[in-house]
Amino acid sequence: MIRNTVKKLFDIRDGELRITFLMLTYIFLIIATLLIIKPTVNSLFVSELGADSLPFGYLLVAVSAVFSSYFYTRATEYFSLYYIIRFFLGFTIISLIFLGVFLHLGKMQGWVLYVFYVGVAIYAVLVTSQFWVLANLVFNVREAKRLFGFIGAGAITGGIFGGYLTTILAPLIGNENLVFLAALLILLCFPILKIIWHEKVGDLNSFKQRKRMPEKTEYPFKLIRNSKHLSYLAGIIGIGVITARLIDYQFSDIAVQKIPDSDELTSFFAFWLSTFNVISLLIQLFITRRIVGVWGVGFSLLLLPAAIFLGVLLFFVFPELWVVILLKAADGSLKQSINKSAVELLVLPLPFQLKNKTKSFIDVVVDSVATGIAGFLLIFFIKGLEVPTFYITALILLLSLVWGYFVMKARKEYFVSFRKNLDNLSSRVVKKTKQVSKESFLNGMINVFNNGTEREILFMLGKTQEINDKRFTDTITKLLHHPSNAVKAEALRNLYFLNDQSIVMEVQELLFIQDEEVVLAALEYLLLHAVKNEDVVFDAYLDHPNPYISGAALFCLAKETRGNNTLKKKYKLKKRLKEKALELEKLPEEEKLTSLKNLISMVGFADQKEGYSYIFDGLDHPDSGVRAAAIQAAGNTLNPIFIDKLLLLLENKKFRVEATSALTFYGKEMLNVLSDKVLNNEVSMEVSRLIPPVIAKFKNQEAIKMLLSMLIHAEDLTVRLECLRALTGLKKEAPALHFDKKQIAKTILEECQLYNKTLNAMHTQIIVYYLKQKKLKKAFYGKEMEARESLLELLERRLDAGLERIFKLLELQYTPRDVQMAYNGILSSEQEKRTQAIEFLDNLLNPNLKSILIPIIESSVLDTSSEEVIEMIRKNRHSEFECLQDILNGRDQKLKLAVLFLIEQKADPKYTRLIESLLTNDDPKIRSFAQKAYEALNPTT
Repeated sequence: MIRNTVKKLFDIRDGELRITFLMLTYIFLIIATLLIIKPTVNSLFVSELGADSLPFGYLLVAVSAVFSSYFYTRATEYFSLYYIIRFFLGFTIISLIFLGVFLHLGKMQGWVLYVFYVGVAIYAVLVTSQFWVLANLVFNVREAKRLFGFIGAGAITGGIFGGYLTTILAPLIGNENLVFLAALLILLCFPILKIIWHEKVGDLNSFKQRKRMPEKTEYPFKLIRNSKHLSYLAGIIGIGVITARLIDYQFSDIAVQKIPDSDELTSFFAFWLSTFNVISLLIQLFITRRIVGVWGVGFSLLLLPAAIFLGVLLFFVFPELWVVILLKAADGSLKQSINKSAVELLVLPLPFQLKNKTKSFIDVVVDSVATGIAGFLLIFFIKGLEVPTFYITALILLLSLVWGYFVMKARKEYFVSFRKNLDNLSSRVVKKTKQVSKESFLNGMINVFNNGTEREILFMLGKTQEINDKRFTDTITKLLHHPSNAVKAEALRNLYFLNDQSIVMEVQELLFIQDEEVVLAALEYLLLHAVKNEDVVFDAYLDHPNPYISGAALFCLAKETRGNNTLKKKYKLKKRLKEKALELEKLPEEEKLTSLKNLISMVGFADQKEGYSYIFDGLDHPDSGVRAAAIQAAGNTLNPIFIDKLLLLLENKKFRVEATSALTFYGKEMLNVLSDKVLNNEVSMEVSRLIPPVIAKFKNQEAIKMLLSMLIHAEDLTVRLECLRALTGLKKEAPALHFDKKQIAKTILEECQLYNKTLNAMHTQIIVYYLKQKKLKKAFYGKEMEARESLLELLERRLDAGLERIFKLLELQYTPRDVQMAYNGILSSEQEKRTQAIEFLDNLLNPNLKSILIPIIESSVLDTSSEEVIEMIRKNRHSEFECLQDILNGRDQKLKLAVLFLIEQKADPKYTRLIESLLTNDDPKIRSFAQKAYEALNPTT
């Protein structure tokens, strides 16, 4: 009974209850531990060292937080998260035991207290970060949206429990024994972690794990600097942290003066930390939405600095502990409730990807820097100017005014961003939005829902999914009657998470609309919010007499049961998919193809390994629709067994877009796989040349790293050219990404050297060809001259491609438009344009590049058919033997084959030593051509 009530109340599905409670218990334990050790260590620190030492503690915390985050991020690249968490928990237990021993022995020296003070701060940052990364591995996106709120309750209750437990126990058993209790709570996390990992994460392959991991932040400072909106947000967060640290200092300083006993002080700190959490929870539950919804973002953000401002004025009148407690309560309670919700709304107009890329930077780096600044300010005023701590309150007053300034600037930018989002939409709604720009953003969104076009409404529905605010429920429910099916479907997806059960009957009517997206969204909603027993509802739709509805229900089941074997077994997904496959033979050809596509898609969404054969067959199916569905399904499985097949499909232009999309869907882990496939020659040359554009689709720093690596190490020149095209495309599409200019400059020099070698080879061949042409008439050329002509043509193409590669590299180093103009001028048939292009480059390039590039560019415009030019290059040419030797020592397969063919036709034994090493080459084509040439040079062997 209780089990079913909990499942209904918190939207927990079959197979999810056990793992959800384990996750809730895990975070309960780690946060309860934090609320035991934090007040304990803080009280010991200020009791033993005095509040005057806190500024140095803040500085150490700031530096340590940045370094620990950096090394932690690096560790995640080399070690499994499971082992990192186990190591961290084990290290925490050992540290707490040492702390307890030190306390019992009375050996708590200054440096030891600093170590543990910093350690608690790092524990607070890393332990929560680790938990939510683990949670993202355990649950997929849909599960996370449903369950994270319930799991987060474990953190709240853990904080309240840990704080009040410490309040009671600290005076009874003392600080020295409290830390052993904290170590025991951490010890309980080990078996829970083991069960969670083995049940939900252990079976995930590297693609599935990496895809669920948060993206590594790439140059977020540049993104923040280029966005006024984010800059003001960072300012608000930073000023808020500095102010909070100064309040914390005042709170600790006055508290330690009033309560000198460390055990009593621990009890005091713990009581108020938990009480602040309770107040914050009550405000969040009963007040936050009313204030943020009615008064808007600006007022909500101003509430915290205004409360602090008033609290400081009160402190000037009554400089007592109770006033500082009020100040601390305002900061601790409002920051985690009204202010937090307002900040979430403040970033709502920004693109989702931009928020993701900068969130961790603002949360960790800005917080750490602000903590360091607070430490410097306190040291400067207290140690440097010897200002009484009472006057630190004046600094808090000043900061609250600066905080208010940033809020007003952010509020203005907030509405600017909101309007920018609608700039490309209809002018009617934009005007209305401008007229109500001083109301809350929520009201602006409701205005769009009521009066907007289809495109505007769909955009805003996407934004509401980011905040899941139940105040939108009634407005979004009305959209179920909108004439657009796309709007109906998106509205249902929003209502799926808003969890309102009063519209089940209304949603049921949408099942009879002949629109796949609407029916699927309606079924997803009904299956989640079934008033009756979930089993009955599932079976009713799965066995519905209308094949359209039963098929859609099976599709929903496939999506909902991914990674949930309990649900798969309960509703016999495997059996139902087999029955669906058997039904195919009885259907007319047109219906058969549609049903086959649906079956393949279901297998992909459910990641049903027993159905992989349908996907493999679909990848070779003659019908293009079936093949496209199979490509998408293969990507949806995230199983590496489909990768080679998808790579082969890149060669088919008809399915190249679908294959690229499927490969990129595998996530960041695919970048390493694709790079290795090219560099280790695991795929054909044709496929290798199509891989760089796929890598570019990831549009992240790792993609640039892989493309540069392939550019340097790939043997095929066409692959290198494709890498460069991909890189220049990325520079235009993602200008925030970083390009290593030193590496690019080095690569330009290498390309110039290769160009010069190719040019020397071509000049040599031109001279030999010219001399032979004078001796022989065309009719008597023979195979040697034909081979020489082929080599010349190939060398000419290589020079053209080499010049293009050099200019593509220059685009990465300079403004692409300028370089493109110069390149077009070089290629022009008009002498004047070529001269102007060379002069332009002479002014653009730095001296080092200029000295190497200008001669190359000048040589590229020479007319090698004129006798004057031939006479000029004749003086500087290499011998033919040296020329052919250079080519055979290079990395260009086609040039090697052309040279080997020429040597075969020349039949000159002096070239034998050039080809002997190639008889055992790894490339079968080169081995074959080398063998033929060797036999031609040594006919008697």
